[in-house]
Amino acid sequence: MNTAELLVQCLENEGVDYIFGVPGEENLAVLQALKKSSIQFITTRHEQGAAFMADVYGRLTGKAGVCLSTLGPGATNLMTGVADANLDRAPLVAITGQVGTDRMHIESHQYLDLVAMFSPVTKWNAQIVRPSITPEIVRKAFKLAQTEKPGAVHIDLPENIADMPVEGSPLRRDNREKSFASFQSIQQASVAISQATNPLILVGNGAIRANASDALIKFATELNLPVVNTFMGKGVLPYTHPLALWTFGLQQRDFISCGIERADLIIAVGYDLVEYSPKKWNPEGDLPILHINSTPAEIDSSYIPRTEVVGDIADSLEEIAKRVNREGRPDPINVQLRDEIRADYQRYADDYGFPVKPQKLIYDLRQVLGPEDILISDVGAHKMWIARNYHCDRPNTCLISNGFASMGIAIPGGIAAKLVHPARKVIAATGDGGFMMNCQELETALRLGTAFVTIIFNDGGYGLIEWKQHNQYGESNFVHFNNPDFVKFAESMGLKGYRVTSTEDLVPTLKEALEQDVPAVIDCPVDYRENLLFSQQTRDLTCSI
Repeated sequence: MNTAELLVQCLENEGVDYIFGVPGEENLAVLQALKKSSIQFITTRHEQGAAFMADVYGRLTGKAGVCLSTLGPGATNLMTGVADANLDRAPLVAITGQVGTDRMHIESHQYLDLVAMFSPVTKWNAQIVRPSITPEIVRKAFKLAQTEKPGAVHIDLPENIADMPVEGSPLRRDNREKSFASFQSIQQASVAISQATNPLILVGNGAIRANASDALIKFATELNLPVVNTFMGKGVLPYTHPLALWTFGLQQRDFISCGIERADLIIAVGYDLVEYSPKKWNPEGDLPILHINSTPAEIDSSYIPRTEVVGDIADSLEEIAKRVNREGRPDPINVQLRDEIRADYQRYADDYGFPVKPQKLIYDLRQVLGPEDILISDVGAHKMWIARNYHCDRPNTCLISNGFASMGIAIPGGIAAKLVHPARKVIAATGDGGFMMNCQELETALRLGTAFVTIIFNDGGYGLIEWKQHNQYGESNFVHFNNPDFVKFAESMGLKGYRVTSTEDLVPTLKEALEQDVPAVIDCPVDYRENLLFSQQTRDLTCSI
């Protein structure tokens, strides 16, 4: 057995199903070892796509997704997806090939110090410098990747080490025990909620990772506390629940800003500062905050909790609820706010203007997708509208990258989602800019038989940057470009291509595309004049209570 074969045995021991990657000269030994493995190697068309697939796989399963590249340019291509997983708190293990250890002390073809390069974008990374340490490195990598806060780790394997003979076996996987919050913090949290007049729950992705959705629903319902979620916390509370105030985090005032401003206690459950900076919603740092999470609060001048309840989130919520006494306290003043939010959403149900308004497009997406189906959002202007207007019944049914927020994630993410949940409908929503960054992975999707729909919000430019330029300077520059014929592009790859020519055709087109047994692409012109109209409305927004 050589080191590469031992590495693959260790990956099998960790329960790895797939490795996403691009073959290279310096990872030949690993590829040869995988030929005899139960692990499926998925050949992608770009290393960034491979990393994004591993990223979304990790986010959906809680198990570390694995991606593989060669050295040099392969590794640099991999980095963006690795960084995305790290800041989106998705467990990921990246493996890179490397020159032999006999070439590292001199200038060498394609050589970079990959351990140094990956250090800023991972929780931990290491080079295998002796064959015998392979089991320890792999076990540590997976343990760190999957432990809160989860993220990316990196293993660098020099080609001469990969070929060396070795004796060894994988290490036993340890069982992670739950940790529970202290009685004192539980009691302090209960008193704070009991005394608050208008408390508001802010729930983030940590609650999804902790499988605390049922506990959160029970907690909010029993105590009659309104709930707002971050972009990455969608679905923890079903959007149809009467206490759901939907999503916040658009970096400008919206209806939910009124709820935040009049709250006298923010109950932050599984909230992570990378999801939306507290300086945006608590600039003076004067809002009382109760931090309920599996890890202590980060240091930030706008996020200084009065109490930190650190431990298993579901258990903490249950124990706090037992001790809260809200008799004699008025109900939170959020009924009118909830009605205003829902009325604004329904305004676009019958809007048939063309090009399609983003609000209408997203409204129709919600109508054609079931509660378990999955929407993957790329990054761009459409992401802001999806965050605001696409609502979920279940956790992990709308995936938005909002830690690192990298363009190009939607199509690779759609592949991963379909691999994890083959029976569910999957839509990858992307702008025309983001589509062109990883559209080559549609060939990977076709080859794998992962039939999902990509819908392109087509505005001929980088719409989010144009929106921000107009807000800041009153004009835009350098954001427009031309596109290929997306329908012909899809057809040239053996996919189904559609073009929306009227808003009335949108729902029938979506339904037909979702029934195809090959990936489908829908080109939908979008009216982003709504961006600036929305900005004007938010500037003029006054809170009615």
